[in-house]
Amino acid sequence: MNRTRSAAVAAALVTALVSGALAAPAVAAPVAPAAAATTAPDDLNRTALRAALAGLPNADATSAQVRVGGGAVWRGSAGVRDLESGRAALRDGRFRAGSTTKVVTSALVLQLAAEGRIDLDAPVQRYLPDLLPSTFDPVAVRHLLTYTSGIQSADGPPKTWDEEYAGRLDTLDYREVVAAGVARGPAHDPGDAQRYANIHYTILGMLVEEVTGRPFAREAQRRIFGPLGMRDTYFPGSDPEIRGPHNRGYQKVRKADGTTGYVDVTRWNQYDRFAAGDMISTTADLERLMKALVRGKVVPEPQLAEMFTLPEVKDPKGASMSAGFQLFAVPGGPKVWLKTGGRHGYHTMVAVSEDRTRTLVHSVTSTDAKGPDMSATALAIGLAAFTP
Repeated sequence: MNRTRSAAVAAALVTALVSGALAAPAVAAPVAPAAAATTAPDDLNRTALRAALAGLPNADATSAQVRVGGGAVWRGSAGVRDLESGRAALRDGRFRAGSTTKVVTSALVLQLAAEGRIDLDAPVQRYLPDLLPSTFDPVAVRHLLTYTSGIQSADGPPKTWDEEYAGRLDTLDYREVVAAGVARGPAHDPGDAQRYANIHYTILGMLVEEVTGRPFAREAQRRIFGPLGMRDTYFPGSDPEIRGPHNRGYQKVRKADGTTGYVDVTRWNQYDRFAAGDMISTTADLERLMKALVRGKVVPEPQLAEMFTLPEVKDPKGASMSAGFQLFAVPGGPKVWLKTGGRHGYHTMVAVSEDRTRTLVHSVTSTDAKGPDMSATALAIGLAAFTP
């Protein structure tokens, strides 16, 4: 799953920016960022955006693609397409979008709710009667959208990097993953607490298929990708390739001799991510999605409000995630609704300011996209885009 961050990210943002750039890999030379502004004057911090991309590739990331939209517009890219050739990074290449997929899944469920085909307050057991055993109380569809269902992830023993890499082309059925999580029993009563996990959105994908009678990927194409002209966005299923032009992704690893190496992780079977994180897209396509979404062209009101409203929970820690997004207060800037996604080699973010006047989409080929800390490059881009 992606490393979605809570308000504690603020401290990490500042720390990452203060600590400075990491050492660059010796295998490739830096490529200067290319950027263009189309509106001025405004409060967009172009200097900070250029600084966030400066010095790529480095030990943190090999490339970045950025699109800022709204009243001010900025496009930027930096780094290399691949470490072997050192060619300049593509400015709108395809990438693994990770858990930003959940924005699409949420939109599909809310569309069906607007059509009266899904009742958000109805238990998911009504639509998928064989999903949960009697040990579970009724879990409303809304609980799944807001990660408050209490259904647990199928967390097994942690794998080493070598084990993960060896199995990267294997096909793991998402239905088996759901069954393993359900077998663990509920972690808490529905609505009591918010706990991020892919399993909520995997089940929502299964719900979409049950209600529509069509494969999830086809429904996403028919309802969202096609109407919005998202021609470079698709679900690969068990295909480990990224079809079409793309920057290659790498994982930083420690070698036996103590030195650092970079393993190409571009080819990876993501079948088990399904509706929670299997999507491949581009920054241009995701920008189209974000702009159309905030203008009410994808999900109608009042269902759209679900995406920009935090649920109430009994847990004193409260909730920071809505139906598809997370609310985050940028230090020195506005509150932002965002969603991040991390798959090996690729970190993605989609975001919109709380007043819906500025959007951000970026893809960073992070060298530790599934690590415990978010890419310093990705953090710097996010801060620069929303801080005057």
